Amino acid sequence: MTELVIQGIGGRMGHVLCDLIAQRSDCRVIAGIDLQSGEQNGIPVYADPNELAGRGDVIIDFSSPAAVEKILPYCEAHKTPIVLCTTGMSDELNLKIVQLSRSVPVFKSANMSLGINLLIELCKRASAILGTAYDVEIVEQHHHNKVDAPSGTALMLADAVNEQAGGAYHYVYDRASVREKRDPMELGISSVRGGSIVGDHEVLFCGPDEVITLKHTAYSRSVFANGAINAALYLAGREPGLYNMSDLIAER
Repeated sequence: MTELVIQGIGGRMGHVLCDLIAQRSDCRVIAGIDLQSGEQNGIPVYADPNELAGRGDVIIDFSSPAAVEKILPYCEAHKTPIVLCTTGMSDELNLKIVQLSRSVPVFKSANMSLGINLLIELCKRASAILGTAYDVEIVEQHHHNKVDAPSGTALMLADAVNEQAGGAYHYVYDRASVREKRDPMELGISSVRGGSIVGDHEVLFCGPDEVITLKHTAYSRSVFANGAINAALYLAGREPGLYNMSDLIAER
């Protein structure tokens, strides 16, 4: 049985993870990491990851960039694999994650949903067929508590389209300050924040006389939690390296 540690156990995703893992027989939560030490439903919670003393097979992180930065040295010291689900990380922090992956297995994805990763593949296919003759716009919607914008998933979708186009696009996040015709090589990304929207991503390929829309809607955080759990089980026992959902899907 794989023993899991959840960083951010007191948050919404932490609670969803604990509920789902409690229903499984192939893994269990042995500890959590959060801002304050204590206990959550019988699970010990530590503010300092060093109090774990190397216990746990894999860490699942749904926290914040600051918390991620604090956990990386612990993973390095104890060679503990980690699944990183946190978004909004700086280039500097992403570089530290890459450096960690040279000695520790790291699974990193801005979105753990199988459906979103299928959407990414569909966007690549659409971009390959339609080329740059179609304008591309991405609209993402999330709850009013989400801090980063655009979402990491929206950027994943944009990067997938742009990679297929040979890097031809530049990203535009706000047109309010510029009054000019749309550049054919811009890829627009718009963010909506409101209510309790779990996650909605829409990619529009807008051509002459037609619009092709690819869309994914998450109705529950369970889709992300299940993906993170499967990623943790996949990562346990792996060689050091930087893994993502494409690696997991390839083994299905």
